[in-house]
Amino acid sequence: MFSSRDAFENDFCPIRDELLGEMYRANDNGLPQLVASVSSDVRAMLALFCYRRSHLYSLALSIAASCSEQELIQFGGRVGSTLYALSREPAARAVPSSSYGNRKPITLSTKPLSRFAPVDDELDEDFAEAVTA
Repeated sequence: MFSSRDAFENDFCPIRDELLGEMYRANDNGLPQLVASVSSDVRAMLALFCYRRSHLYSLALSIAASCSEQELIQFGGRVGSTLYALSREPAARAVPSSSYGNRKPITLSTKPLSRFAPVDDELDEDFAEAVTA
């Protein structure tokens, strides 16, 4: 069994970059088919790989939901056990598939821009005398 430290130090993506990109862009209906196309041991390694990247967190939970606890623990140790538990929680399924997570939307002001008093370009007389002296 690998320790969590070994899994982290030997971190590499176990699938082609193209397939990972397809999974990342897949909707909730297409993702299970893509995940099923990968063997169970590679699926466990992929779930752990994605779990260590915040922008792939929801993908990690989706992939881990298709893995057994034994496989995740074999490749990830305690991290694998935690990932297994997280993927089985009801709240994990409610995680938005957006890569932006739970960020609040950006709002722009609808008020007019502030007006500033005009700048007086004339030099102060005391300042002008000090400069010329």
